[in-house]
Amino acid sequence: MTRPLIAAPRGSAATSAPHHVPVAVGAPIGTADPRLFGSFVEHLGRGVYGGIFDPAHPAADVEGFRSDVIALVRELGVTVVRYPGGNFVSGYDWRDGVGPVAERPRRLDLAWKSVETNEFGTDEFIAWCRAAGTEPMLALNLGLGDVRSALQLLEYANHPGGTTLSDERIGNGAPLPHDVRTWCLGNELDGPWQLGHKSAAHYADVAASAANAMRMFDPSLELVVVGSSNADMPTFGTWEETVLERTIELVDYLSCHIYFYEDDDLAGFLRSADRLDAFLDGVQDVIRRVRARHPGARDVRISLDEWNVWNFRAYDDIKEERDFELAPRLLEQDYTVADAVVVGSLLQSILAHCDTVGIAAMAQLVNVIGPIRAEADGPAWRQTTYFPFAAMARSAGHTVFATNRTADSDVVTTVTRDPSGGAAHVFLTNRSTDTPAVIEVDLARFRPNRVDRAELLWHPDPHAANTAQSRVRVTRRTPTTVLEGGRLRLTLPPISWAGIELACSVDG
Repeated sequence: MTRPLIAAPRGSAATSAPHHVPVAVGAPIGTADPRLFGSFVEHLGRGVYGGIFDPAHPAADVEGFRSDVIALVRELGVTVVRYPGGNFVSGYDWRDGVGPVAERPRRLDLAWKSVETNEFGTDEFIAWCRAAGTEPMLALNLGLGDVRSALQLLEYANHPGGTTLSDERIGNGAPLPHDVRTWCLGNELDGPWQLGHKSAAHYADVAASAANAMRMFDPSLELVVVGSSNADMPTFGTWEETVLERTIELVDYLSCHIYFYEDDDLAGFLRSADRLDAFLDGVQDVIRRVRARHPGARDVRISLDEWNVWNFRAYDDIKEERDFELAPRLLEQDYTVADAVVVGSLLQSILAHCDTVGIAAMAQLVNVIGPIRAEADGPAWRQTTYFPFAAMARSAGHTVFATNRTADSDVVTTVTRDPSGGAAHVFLTNRSTDTPAVIEVDLARFRPNRVDRAELLWHPDPHAANTAQSRVRVTRRTPTTVLEGGRLRLTLPPISWAGIELACSVDG
């Protein structure tokens, strides 16, 4: 977790006359890697305990996983989950979280001022991923931890057997290797808040040592090196350049994180995707510069492995006064319609960068700034941000096409097509606070013949939210769509997001 990059508004103005927006579809940008629809689970608040893991809950399965939460995760379409942090990982010893649960130590987590029971660790996470149908993405402790400990975890997790560590995993009930393919070489080590904070040069040496050793174990692993925690870091750009100069022949991804929040400027908040566009372009510019100096370098892409809407101020107001607690209620933000519209537009920005972004993880998954909320002895439910993510995750593996968006436009349009050509998806955001948009998308090149699904996220109150007291106040609506002559037409109210799926004719 890191501080948000942009603050922005509240309130809305009276509705103005509709604005007509014609949209033309251009050339393909690239393919949406399924891992663009990833998420993040950290030992923070009730993200693990009381979130994905709650043995005492009536919906818990034999392993203590909440089956109602797993059902929502599957519906959400999450493809990969990063674990166990986040700031938590920089003080975490993975050995504390394996072996007989009754023998695992209780520790203090300094990052989030919590008591960690270690009931849930690496083996439980891998089992949970299999139950939820997601790919694991493990983060290594290169903060207070070291390369040797990282290699020991790799051997424990991925070696088939016949060594002390791999046989220990087998003895702990996991006879098959976990086969974790993607590994993060630390977390936000550019930040002074991070345990084990390092200079760029120091971190680059540690990361290079870890990456080199890990490739000696398995050269096919995908490795993510730490980039800047946000674009407002004073070292943004120079950190990336220093780290990549040392590691670009060893790693596959450069990490970056970004958060947005609303603060007395709703109109500005709704344009958060513009800042994300600039941020991703800036990171990619650094990668290009370093690669130009290293002709034999790997094709490093971006891993946007923390992004979301998050108001950090609520936590900053209390963090100095908190005592160490077990699974405290932290960062449990009630997301509004405006938040969800921004999340939809941020996902559109990520898709528009699918040629350079290969992994993205919405932070986090359950309770802690997540699209899913869950209560002890109570239900799990969908937050507003759940809806655009679930809709857009159905475009995993699609080709993403450029559209004629202008920088000052209130309407953001994204068009994708599945590999067979038999389906096209259109995602639309109206960022105006007061003007409806009549949008007409020219899809003739795809030969659409019917609308199979149409959903609209909108509410008369842009600050409406789904809460424990009102879990379905905000739901998916069905917009009126017209499909004629290959053109899709619909009207979006102010502060709204829509997803449309169309069946298309295929030759042969």
